[in-house]
Amino acid sequence: MKALHAGQIIDNSRFRSFHFSIIFWCFFIILMDGYDVVIYGSVVPSLIEEWNISSVTAGAIGSYTAAGTAVGAVLFGLLADKLGPKNVILLCTVLFSLFTALSAFAAGPTMFTVFRVIAGLGLGGVMPNVIALSTEYAPKKIRAAMVSFIFCGYSIGAIAAALFSRSVLPSLGWQPVFWIAGLPLLLIPFIAKSLPESASFLLAKGKKEKLKKVLQKIDSETIVDDRVSFEKPEPARKGLPLVKLFEKKRAISTIMFWVSCFSCFVLIYAMNTWLPQLMINAGYSLGSSLVFVAMMNVGAIAGTVVFGRMADKYGFKKVMVPLYIVGALALSLIGLTQNLILAYLLIGMIGAASVGVQNISNAFVSQYYPPSMRSTGIGAAMAFGRVGGIFAPTFVGILLTLDLSSQVNFTVIAMAAVLGGIAVLLVQEKHAHYNREGESYNGGAEKKKVV
Repeated sequence: MKALHAGQIIDNSRFRSFHFSIIFWCFFIILMDGYDVVIYGSVVPSLIEEWNISSVTAGAIGSYTAAGTAVGAVLFGLLADKLGPKNVILLCTVLFSLFTALSAFAAGPTMFTVFRVIAGLGLGGVMPNVIALSTEYAPKKIRAAMVSFIFCGYSIGAIAAALFSRSVLPSLGWQPVFWIAGLPLLLIPFIAKSLPESASFLLAKGKKEKLKKVLQKIDSETIVDDRVSFEKPEPARKGLPLVKLFEKKRAISTIMFWVSCFSCFVLIYAMNTWLPQLMINAGYSLGSSLVFVAMMNVGAIAGTVVFGRMADKYGFKKVMVPLYIVGALALSLIGLTQNLILAYLLIGMIGAASVGVQNISNAFVSQYYPPSMRSTGIGAAMAFGRVGGIFAPTFVGILLTLDLSSQVNFTVIAMAAVLGGIAVLLVQEKHAHYNREGESYNGGAEKKKVV
């Protein structure tokens, strides 16, 4: 009886319609995730005026939502090992879509906050599982690029949120902006039918027939019949899943991933929640300020596509560290210029150094850990990162009450990019799963030069 390794078949496969389907639906889910996260920042000026709340209160609502995403990242990252990434993705998509749409019917800030926190659970849980599933099924040669491209959906959703808000807010108010978030609820049956379950999860649960059908779609030339058996995955060892992230000399890198993710989410949530208000304070109109949100995410897309591919070729650290540095410089300079074109360019750089870096980081983290702890590793990193998302909205809200110059406000935020660059620099790639010595099948990226 011939023994096959499912991971080897996936790694060596050519790009097929099966992969396109995964990219399409995962891209759509992350697009709606990005839309849901950014719409709050787009409507903050309207909510402050309508409900007569302070900037500190508005920032706190953003922080409470981010707290929900942190809990969701950990909770659903762990549940994926028992329920499977696909089922968790479906559950989380329902959660964030339903409760974001319900937020439009909130009569005041209290109920609005409750709905946003529950939506945050889904927003936090869906991302690590989309990363885990898409990483597992991506051919090795395009793994980082494929995962990074999927997370361009986040930026597309953010752009849609900014532009839709700009066109709707003056005439219809902020509620319709939230209604659109319910769209994924109509498509759940199609998503459930199209997305495959994790190959390693199917094998661990003994569902070999389902796994055979999936592998046939990946590579029709591979004969998968009753005479074929599968190499068993690495057995899960007893102990707390989070503790395993610190074993086999991974402790320093795990902590550095968490710090880098924290820094990215400080930048992302500071910009998504407060960029319109920051640009209004700098002398721009609300409409122009929402265009800045769109430009930031155009930069994020360009950064993800271009630099995601470069990460496959040159290594993650050689790409991410310079991007962080560029982001810090752009943030420090944005408050000094009144030239609109230059401001757009700097905002685009900030997008590449925040959302773009996080998208590339998702691929980095997902390949660093072995498949048996991939969801846990991503979930833990993003959960710690969400602490930055909790911290940033309230911190910037307080910063705005100090009546400092725009230059000082942006420079203070830029410190997060400096911290993130240092953290990535200290990640020890020599202990990564894809660089373990003597491993015939590494399940990760091509071997890179390690430091």
